[in-house]
Amino acid sequence: MTVTLRSLETAVPPTILVQSEARDVFAAQPGLTRLGQRLVRTCFDSAAIDTRHTSVAELCVGFLGDTKVFYDADTGFLLSPSTKVRNELFTSESTKLFIEAASKALAACDGIAAADVTHVITVSCTGFFNPGPDYKIVRALGLAPSVQRYHLGFMGCYAAFPALRAAKAFCDAQPDAVVLVVSAELCSLHVRTSNNPDTIMGSSLFADGAAAAVVTARDLPTAQTVIELDHFETVLTPVGEDSMAWNIGDEGFEMVLDSYVPHIIDDHIVGALAPLLAHEPGLGAGPFADIPHWAIHPGGRSILDKVEAKLGLSAQQLIPARETLRNYGNMSSATVMFVLKHILDLPAAEARENICAMAFGPGLTVETGLFTKVSPAVQRTLVAAGQAVDSVNA
Repeated sequence: MTVTLRSLETAVPPTILVQSEARDVFAAQPGLTRLGQRLVRTCFDSAAIDTRHTSVAELCVGFLGDTKVFYDADTGFLLSPSTKVRNELFTSESTKLFIEAASKALAACDGIAAADVTHVITVSCTGFFNPGPDYKIVRALGLAPSVQRYHLGFMGCYAAFPALRAAKAFCDAQPDAVVLVVSAELCSLHVRTSNNPDTIMGSSLFADGAAAAVVTARDLPTAQTVIELDHFETVLTPVGEDSMAWNIGDEGFEMVLDSYVPHIIDDHIVGALAPLLAHEPGLGAGPFADIPHWAIHPGGRSILDKVEAKLGLSAQQLIPARETLRNYGNMSSATVMFVLKHILDLPAAEARENICAMAFGPGLTVETGLFTKVSPAVQRTLVAAGQAVDSVNA
């Protein structure tokens, strides 16, 4: 029995932050030291990000409204709303993204209707409310009230992997199951001005977005390219517990993102991949670059640089991750789903192509997945070509 991700869709809020404009706003804040100003410019300019999306419309330089909760356009000052105020915006705005992404994924899945969904798994680490996003999705999409609902909260950037792993487990245990997995993160709610390097780094990277997937083991005919979910593994690095963390403060959530994280990944990424590739000895025996696709969570440019160099990957193999970072920034748990979507939409060279996926989060936790991209269109082309050859030979 094969568990398959049959559709994958994304959603982002309409407000776009241009990186250079955001840099200038953060660099002009009162209270910044000269070192703080230099750090702001360095972090924003070296992030390899052009644009990000935010649910906080007033953060956009061109915002024309009168709202002054996060940013005062008259003075150019960033404000400091309470965690309660930030979470109230999360409740309203994340609900829109959860529902939009889930609706798009369900609509894009051939052979599956709302009545078929048996499980809903939602993911977020940037806010809380109850009844939660799992409930809102069931009501908005008209799913059966008996749908089993699960929410993975506050896990961080790697949380899409536990969600997909749980979806696979549900389908392995119940072959007729249809699982809707939805991640939505509003990281920009928690930005603030500071001289703290971790805070500055987070402000230069984080953004808002959502992604949703339909996972099932049902044998459904489809003309769509799909992804088979083969294996998952979790590894904790022996160091790094204090290097990446996510805490709740009085004025929003507080990110700890030490500059040493890329070095930890550089030291331990090969060992972290070993348990995953042990499932497929043929893949693990050759160079890492022999695996055609790499869905790497773009936690930052330096992380991608370290992974590319350490594993000997080509620049082409990093394009899905780097383009996601460039166009959307780091959307925490949703980001690797955007990378997978990029890979899913690429023209297929073979009917079946391996994907190695990974994400990093607090702990330091390394979550990995080994998947197979399956293209029915390529398969049909190969079959037709084979039939033509057989006809000529006859």
